[in-house]
Amino acid sequence: MLIVRSLLFNVAFYANLILWLILLIPGALVPRRQFIELVKMWARTSVWLLRVVAGIKVVITGQEKIPPGGALVAAKHQSFLETFALLPLLDDPTYILKRELMWIPFFGWYLAKSGCVPIDRKAGSMALVQMTARAKEEAQHGRQIIIFPEGTRRPPGAPPAYKYGVAHLYQNLGFPCIPIAMNSGLYWPRRQFIRRPGTVRIEVQDPIAPGLAREEFFKLVQERIETASNRLLEEGRAELGMGPASTSETSLSKV
Repeated sequence: MLIVRSLLFNVAFYANLILWLILLIPGALVPRRQFIELVKMWARTSVWLLRVVAGIKVVITGQEKIPPGGALVAAKHQSFLETFALLPLLDDPTYILKRELMWIPFFGWYLAKSGCVPIDRKAGSMALVQMTARAKEEAQHGRQIIIFPEGTRRPPGAPPAYKYGVAHLYQNLGFPCIPIAMNSGLYWPRRQFIRRPGTVRIEVQDPIAPGLAREEFFKLVQERIETASNRLLEEGRAELGMGPASTSETSLSKV
């Protein structure tokens, strides 16, 4: 039954994605802010499909902690789920992402329309300079800049691998940072076909005010995200009947 349900969801999810890629073609003519609202509608339909077809409920807590206006959002990254589930949570979100995604037909065009901030990883030190300038411009317009500090999806319980890019942005933007923890990888594992029914929990942590020293911030943002994510991971394991994480796994995932 799990395999059948996962198959049905995957078919429905990607069919819905293709449908929205077509529906959004006229959206290229509307202002960016209106286009973002259309993209949020796709995100909501995807979350709905998760619940109805895959039996995965997404529960987000701590929304009241999100300050108005520009911000840096540092989120745990365990699956594809959070790339769309975070969109309706924020007022005017944009992502920091690798430049190659902008080259994908339709999808890349929509990323550009949304004002996403690309990173040219081949540009070396200039990549940080270019990324920071673009991100600062977007944040000054009241946007929330979403970054996955580890750079790629990490399996639940894997040792944290935070990159200093998040600290560089924090220091240069001058806006609060909103850490976000989750346990999505238990239910939508990376590079796997299976979608496990249950409750994905996404938790907004207390914002980190601007002005901290680079190393102090870098340690604090990891501590807040990892501590909460580990707790949510244990809750998810209990729900799925997996039992607690092993001692070695738990110790590895601590900052």
